[in-house]
Amino acid sequence: MTGTAQALPTPPGQPGSECAIRLVDAEKVEAVRSRMPAESDVTDLAVIFGLLSDPGRVRILIALLEGEMCVCDLAATTGLSESGVSHALRLLRGPRVVQVRRAGRMAYYSLADSHVRMLLDLGLTHVGHAGQDRLAMVSNN
Repeated sequence: MTGTAQALPTPPGQPGSECAIRLVDAEKVEAVRSRMPAESDVTDLAVIFGLLSDPGRVRILIALLEGEMCVCDLAATTGLSESGVSHALRLLRGPRVVQVRRAGRMAYYSLADSHVRMLLDLGLTHVGHAGQDRLAMVSNN
């Protein structure tokens, strides 16, 4: 542990209350707090992760990794209804996860920027590694 540690009592019934003394590394806590993003940024990030909690919306975003698509094509690709896709896209447009380009009466959707692409790519890579880890655990037993 680095820095100065303070002994703080833990209230009964709280996690960690089985310890007689709780040590807090005050320097580390302050260093981390000083680098914490603004509350509005944390809230915005939580909204984006919340949007990614729906498998249908994730399928739409994965389809958009291939380039821009209209609602009809996204519905056919993902197996969702056109109204379901439209609703999901409306939700994804708010926090700038997807963007729309209009050509006459047609609307074409795409990922908003390279950061969204990176987020999806990293998530898919992570899921692939987690899947490989599960397979390795099963084959070792």
